[in-house]
Formats: sequence, structure tokens, C-alpha cells
Amino acid sequence: MNTFLRALAAWILAICVDGGALAFDLPKSGVLLDIVSKCLDTSAANYCTACMAPRADANCQVAPQCTKSTEVWSLTDHFVAMRDIKMCGCPADFVHGLALPRYPVTGVEDPKRPAGIWKFAWDVAISRMAPQSIALVVNPQFRRSQNQLHIHLLRLKTEAQTISNDYLAAYVDNLDEVWLVADKGARNQGLSDYGVLVKKADGGKFAIYISSESPESLFTQASCR
Repeated sequence: MNTFLRALAAWILAICVDGGALAFDLPKSGVLLDIVSKCLDTSAANYCTACMAPRADANCQVAPQCTKSTEVWSLTDHFVAMRDIKMCGCPADFVHGLALPRYPVTGVEDPKRPAGIWKFAWDVAISRMAPQSIALVVNPQFRRSQNQLHIHLLRLKTEAQTISNDYLAAYVDNLDEVWLVADKGARNQGLSDYGVLVKKADGGKFAIYISSESPESLFTQASCR
């Protein structure tokens, strides 16, 4: 997430330098929650001034640049999937999305984390990437920049198509089991904080991996640069 944070910091700085109409006194770790709370419903009162990154279909006066906009890929009553800012300026075939709950959930450590978000994230990912290349990733609490749960929708690095069994927690048939399996694997490995990676396995199953480091950095094509 460090690259994402740097990009966001540059974006927020650009807003200030450009002398734009938006002014946000917001901790950097709260950016995603603010977007989820204020940028999805374009019919909300004062949408164009309340939202720090308006949707392109919001009919605000100025069409937002990629780095200053929210591109929604899928939206339900409980979850949203959107483009990560790291896609801006990248080739058309590069994919990096985020799936988030539409209510406050801090991250992997939060007991409110929803089981259904993994299936939602997978359904969005397979509409954009080949199943065998997909990685769904949540970073550890102390390796993230945002305090709103977000699953990264990414491609695996070529060399990470096969991941060491040292990271393997279990195989599952149902993505609703991911959090339970990851918790159990973390306890077995003595990890108090951990990240999760989900990828397709043989026989229609999903492989669940855990790491004290960032699975995003270790195993995925997180940036086009």
C-alpha cells in the first residue's frame, strides 16, 4: 500500500496547489472511508463539494482527472468495488481494483469484517482478469496505509503462480470461509497480525495464504511502474 499512499498524498497536494474549491482536513488513513461514505451516491446533497473524488457520472462542473475521481466497478447495498488510483496512467490491460464494505470496518483485525466481501471481490475480479491470474489481497494492519478494510483485486506475479506451502493456511470451496481459515492459520503460526492472499486452486477450490508481510508486495503486480 505504500505506493498507493504516495499517490494519494500527491493527489491531495495537487488539489491544494491548484487552489481548487475542495478543502479536506482528513487523516491520510481515512481517505478510503471518506470516499466510501461521500462519493458513491451522486444524488446526495452537495455531492460535488462533499466528495473529495467525484464520480465521472456525477455531473459536477469540471470532469475529474483520473487521480481525482472515483471509478465504480460494482455496487451493492453492502459493498463497492472501484479502481485503485495506481491504475491512473497505466496501460489499458493493467488491473488494480479495491473491494470495500460500505460501512466502517478497519481491517483484518476488525471483528465486523464481512465474510461475503471475498465472494463479491472474486466476482468483480473475474469480470476483468483470467481466474488463474487473480490474487485477492488484504494487507496486515501494520503494513497498510488505510483504516478501511479493502481487498486488492490484482494479478499474481508470474513467479508467484506457485506460492510456497510455508504460506498456505488451507484450501476452501466457499469464499465465505476465508476469514475463519486465515484466523486459524495465523494462530497455528503464532501470528498476531497477518495479511491474506486468495487465489484459484485446482479442482475448483481456493487457496488461502497468510503472511506477516504484505502479500500485495510479495506476490502481486501491484503497480505498472
